[in-house]
Amino acid sequence: MKTEQIRFGFLGAGAISHYSAGSVNNHPGAKVIAAQDLHPQRLADLCAAHQIPNAYATADELLANPDIDAVYIAVPNKFHVPLTIQALKAGKHVILEKPFALNYAEAKEAADVARQMGKVLTLGMNQRFEKFPQRTKALVERGDLGEVYHIKAYWFRRSGIPKLGTWFGNKSLSGAGALYDIGVHYLDLALYLLGDFKPVSVSGATYTKFGHLGLGAGSWGKSDNEGHVFDVDDFATGFIRFASGATISLDVSWACHAEEHDRADVQLYGTKAGAQARAGKLFRPDPATGEYNIIQEPNIDVRYPHGDRFHNFINHLLNEEELCVPIEQALAVQRILDGLNASAVTGREVRFD
Repeated sequence: MKTEQIRFGFLGAGAISHYSAGSVNNHPGAKVIAAQDLHPQRLADLCAAHQIPNAYATADELLANPDIDAVYIAVPNKFHVPLTIQALKAGKHVILEKPFALNYAEAKEAADVARQMGKVLTLGMNQRFEKFPQRTKALVERGDLGEVYHIKAYWFRRSGIPKLGTWFGNKSLSGAGALYDIGVHYLDLALYLLGDFKPVSVSGATYTKFGHLGLGAGSWGKSDNEGHVFDVDDFATGFIRFASGATISLDVSWACHAEEHDRADVQLYGTKAGAQARAGKLFRPDPATGEYNIIQEPNIDVRYPHGDRFHNFINHLLNEEELCVPIEQALAVQRILDGLNASAVTGREVRFD
């Protein structure tokens, strides 16, 4: 795609859209020119804060604007795929907030439409672009860790359920709770660092221990409390096996009793070294002395020095950069999420063909 500037329309004016609009407008080759939200005040606030000239009451109106090249979608999960398909059919490229969909089948439908329309569809997985995870990815690819045989991914919040009574905690609108909201981030990052998106089996368990009692609330989000029943997980755990013998363990919570309020990282265990991706640490013995070294902030060139998911998407549309989150990888993440949910219901391991 060759154009002087990628012009964006935003569907959704919640808290995350403020961060996203700032990222887009900070790129010299892009600008947010339109936004839409069903909540007039949230829409007005977003447009005022980021100098967005066109405000629309409906998605239909925004997508009918021929000046819009690409659409960012940040709405309740239930509407991700319907709006994605509508945007693709309107001739727009799409960057979608996580999770991809409520299930693999509808995610696959959106991917098929993107291919049919010849448009770019990607997921905005921001954890891949953080400085230290990028360095860890470069170290893995260079072979510094040797064979990575296990990854432990975790994100524990003590009290971090997005506003109780909103769509986040309602299964019909969100699909799942902590697993889809924060688990998807570190599952995706673990798979990305491993470089393998084809597991042979998964097993998982989910728990609802606090949210349905009105406990564990955090402050994230601009959504109004509409009295939705809390019927999703606030703690999830999973185990993923690969044909190579490698494994990933995943543990996430919106709410749990813990010493620290917020603890998260992706730890890699390799035959030559280990690493903590978020903390930016490398652990390995010195080959000359045998002394064990803990290297803080290992220095290595990274693939995406801008560190921004929107800059990657924009650069890709301008034919300047490889897309970091190809849709095949996003589909694989959704398939694993489906497997974890199914395993949690049946209590049995789910195997993939």
